[in-house]
Amino acid sequence: MMKINCNETLAVSLHRVFNADLNEHGTVFGGRILELVDGEASVAAMRVTRSTVVTAAMDHVQFLKPFQLQDSMCMEAYVTGVGHRSLEVFVKVIGEHLMTGERFIGFSCFMTYVIQDPKKVIQYDQLIPQTAEQKVMVAGYAARRQHRKENRQKQAAIINSISKDKPWKI
Repeated sequence: MMKINCNETLAVSLHRVFNADLNEHGTVFGGRILELVDGEASVAAMRVTRSTVVTAAMDHVQFLKPFQLQDSMCMEAYVTGVGHRSLEVFVKVIGEHLMTGERFIGFSCFMTYVIQDPKKVIQYDQLIPQTAEQKVMVAGYAARRQHRKENRQKQAAIINSISKDKPWKI
């Protein structure tokens, strides 16, 4: 049985908010946050797989509080569950008002990654949480995984109903 600690997968980075990150409301554009989060989470995933991974899903996405100019965004990502070829990564983004030092939770989500090479598998079969937060996140993995499986089955019917016809063809 191979074990890995959540902290061994931890990826942390800081991003200062600049004008180029802002939307017309003066807050960080949601797509920019998603881009940064996906990059951060992939580092945590690859610390487990030591292989190229692809993003399979992003769920439980919560934009909790907006980030603005003069804020920094501290992204933290760590693995919260492992399967045979896929794994789950929890990501949170903590904001800091750089002029006051006030910190806030601005964003959180779970990312699912799959190993790109179909011949490779995850070598770890046990994930060891170390903090109170990690214990909660790891404990919820099985339920989230089951929910994703059920959702994929429901989505299959929707996907099969999507037309590939040219929209202007009558």
